[in-house]
This record gives sequence, structure tokens and C-alpha cells, in this order.
Amino acid sequence: MDWLDQIKWDAQGLVPVIAQEASTGDVLMFAWMNREALQKTAELRRAVYFSRSRNKLWFKGEESGHVQTVHDMRLDCDNDVVLLKVTQLGHEPGIACHTGRHSCFFKQYENGDWVATEPVLKDPESIYK
Repeated sequence: MDWLDQIKWDAQGLVPVIAQEASTGDVLMFAWMNREALQKTAELRRAVYFSRSRNKLWFKGEESGHVQTVHDMRLDCDNDVVLLKVTQLGHEPGIACHTGRHSCFFKQYENGDWVATEPVLKDPESIYK
């Protein structure tokens, strides 16, 4: 059986993907992949996602320069979630979020509110033109 056939794709032919920083264990972002995106990620060892809003492949960093080099790809026990262990390139420390932060998970629940706990490392206006 083909390794891609072992994945439980959803009704739209997508699988959820978590990108985790290999060196720190930080969860950087969540995205989606279709078969082509996962195949290209495996071939290139670079994260390639599927943009649902643009309905096309999204090579992480194609606009921002914040590329993710993939070291390890894992599949969960139900075969329906992919974990990528990556190195986030393009800025030091690496920026994974379109808000200019290291991680997309920068809001923390505190006393009934979500509080931004990570700084903006680079103004998003200067990243995306």
C-alpha cells in the first residue's frame, strides 16, 4: 500500500498538520495538506501546505521568506493528523506566524481573556508586500 493511502483524508481530501520546532519542541503552527502537498513536502524536505482560502498549494515562506525545513514527518495513531518537526528559517528567532511572531499559538488564557504572550518579532507589513 502506498504511504499516502494510509492517511485518513477528510471529505475535502485534506489532513491536518502541526508544525513543531525540532530544536525547542515549540508548536509553531497548524495548517492543512492535500496529497500533493504532503508528497512535495516529503520530496523537498520543505513544508508545503494547502491553502484553503486560496485553494492552492502554499510553499511556506514563498512570500515571507520564512521557510520550514522538514527533519521528520510523523503520523498519529489514528492516521488522521501529521506532525512535522521543522527548522524555521528566514529570521532569528524563526517566525512561523503571519502576525510576525515565532508561533501562531501566542495567545494564552488568563482570567477570562486571551492575552498575547509573545512579542511581534517583525512587523507583518514589512514581511508581506
